[in-house]
Amino acid sequence: MVIRRVNPFSVAKIMGILYGLMGLLFGGFISLFSFVGSAFAPKESGAMGLLFGVGAIIALPIFYGVIGFVMTLIGAALYNLIAGWVGGIEIDVA
Repeated sequence: MVIRRVNPFSVAKIMGILYGLMGLLFGGFISLFSFVGSAFAPKESGAMGLLFGVGAIIALPIFYGVIGFVMTLIGAALYNLIAGWVGGIEIDVA
């Protein structure tokens, strides 16, 4: 079995969602560290840490999802081009 072509948009949709979920996970960790760090910060700078933590939960999934979608779209299109030249990826299925 040889994969000769992939639909770039189909692959990019899946990877965009996966990267968005990874961004949500990373944003959660950054938010957690930000909340813990703001507990030890002086009163004047504590609110900035909380704002940064909440922003990470919102911004990182969007950023990761969009970048993952675009880069996978480009990568899948390049795969189709190169697979046309060299024949694609061979897969053995049992």
